[in-house]
Amino acid sequence: MARVVTYSLNPALDLAIQLDALHPGEVNRAGATRLDAAGKGINVARVLLSLGHEVRVGGFLGADNQAPFQHAFAAAGLHDLFVRIPGETRINAKLSERDGRVTDLNGPGTQVTAEAWVELLEGLPWQLAGVDAVVVAGSLPRGVSTAQFDAFLARLHAQGKPVWLDTSGAGLASARHGTVDLLKPNEHELAELVGRPLPDAAAQLAAARQLVDAGRPAQLLLSLGADGAYWLDAAEAWQALPPKVEVVSTVCAGDTLLAAMLHGQLEGWSRERSLRHAVALAAECVRHVGPGNPHAEDFEQLCAQTRVQPADVARSVAVEAL
Repeated sequence: MARVVTYSLNPALDLAIQLDALHPGEVNRAGATRLDAAGKGINVARVLLSLGHEVRVGGFLGADNQAPFQHAFAAAGLHDLFVRIPGETRINAKLSERDGRVTDLNGPGTQVTAEAWVELLEGLPWQLAGVDAVVVAGSLPRGVSTAQFDAFLARLHAQGKPVWLDTSGAGLASARHGTVDLLKPNEHELAELVGRPLPDAAAQLAAARQLVDAGRPAQLLLSLGADGAYWLDAAEAWQALPPKVEVVSTVCAGDTLLAAMLHGQLEGWSRERSLRHAVALAAECVRHVGPGNPHAEDFEQLCAQTRVQPADVARSVAVEAL
């Protein structure tokens, strides 16, 4: 068992809504709804916890609606390190249609005060004591600049812990400053990071190779939805193709992928085994609402059905999943 800290600087209460099909401008009847205390780092933490690790969760929470998060952390056994700030944590609505399409309606989040930012930074040494890895996941909250985010990642890196990053928008550029050990973008985020269109798998792989060869970041886990994932470092590159599954919701699939890949590395597994396990668990995730379940009865079958091969000899294969 390893100890991990995940940071969600801009968490949310996620309202997941399942629909047959979304009809804008009309009354839509939901098949099911679910409200979860969430955020990418919290989702990662839940998966790591289910895989047997001790997990601490931190970042910023609005004091006015913190109760659902406190209840969720206590029920799961997550160690709560969140700094409370005035106001309410945002609410995000995720509309999942039967064909697998997901529409996100994300709230802006509460303003992080200068005092709260200092409190977070000053708490890092004791929060990271005895920790084996750090995950920073999610977007930047209001009140936190890219320069502050750069400094935050640099402080984490200075503690000598592996730092894994999954972010979007303004925070993406921080992965190129040498303070991130692994970055997990999707194809759109990778194109944004390198500043050019990436129209196909060859272009995506070349862009990923460009980044890891420079060591910024040292590793890259490229999530490609139904096309699986690539993992690269300066020496190796692997591709995993997921099994065919019925897609219910893709929410949490990327977070599950990241957590399961980290699990493999913490356990000392080979890159091939780690990537197989991660993509199979992400495929398990999309069959239902919520993070992937490594204890699913057919999980070993999903692993066996996940194809892993060196990326330089990978062929284009049409599949359904993630």
